[in-house]
Amino acid sequence: MTQSLHPAAQKGFSSAAELYQQVRPDYPQDIVSWLQDQLQLCANSQVIDLGSGTGKFLPYLQQITSHIIAIEPVQEMLAQLQTVYPEIQTLQASSEHLPVTANSMDAVICAQSFHWFANMENLQQIHQALKPAGHLALIWNQRDINVNWVKALADLIEPLEGNTPRYHSEKWKDVFKQQALFQLKNVQTFKLQHVGTVENVVSKRLLSTSFIAALPEQEQQQLKALFEQIVFSYTGKYPHDEIGFPYITHAYAFKKTD
Repeated sequence: MTQSLHPAAQKGFSSAAELYQQVRPDYPQDIVSWLQDQLQLCANSQVIDLGSGTGKFLPYLQQITSHIIAIEPVQEMLAQLQTVYPEIQTLQASSEHLPVTANSMDAVICAQSFHWFANMENLQQIHQALKPAGHLALIWNQRDINVNWVKALADLIEPLEGNTPRYHSEKWKDVFKQQALFQLKNVQTFKLQHVGTVENVVSKRLLSTSFIAALPEQEQQQLKALFEQIVFSYTGKYPHDEIGFPYITHAYAFKKTD
């Protein structure tokens, strides 16, 4: 089920699943009304949370509907989700073979995940799962690099990415070119602050990044020290001090076409 996963996702997310659940930011509350308005979701809607990870997006879907299937290929991530959300129906499966009835879902939500499986085979699987009037939502939290210390952190991390799929590369958009499966209906951005200690919301959060979590422990700890040095040099804040890590949440709503 996990054979097609990028190595950074397989190794990084399996080893850092608990850390991911603890230190990743939530999402802006306004995303709930956006989902209701743009995807026409309601209490009866049947929804897939695809690439659900540890379930960070589930609280927002649960405010709309209880008919949710969380699909995640990495067993360690899914175990974290099942512990926190035992009431949620889960499937350990790949986006390449969605084990749901065709034309049965009102929406597929990909929060912080679509860049990992942005190809035509997976898009066809999503299209097949959706009802004729179904919707696809793609959502990402992105660090706000308009803030100087956040940009300095991004510059340090970028050379480590290698060929790891990333939202900011925009390569995920290629699959929507010259296809007739989905039509883009709405794009929205929201601001978000992840508040906590420098160690938790900055350095440990960055350590949960797939390609960093896949590194040897010694290299991770060296990076952690560098992250905290950068934050201190710009803000004067120590690892135990409280800070607000600024994000921009990007949301895309697509409608299924026939």
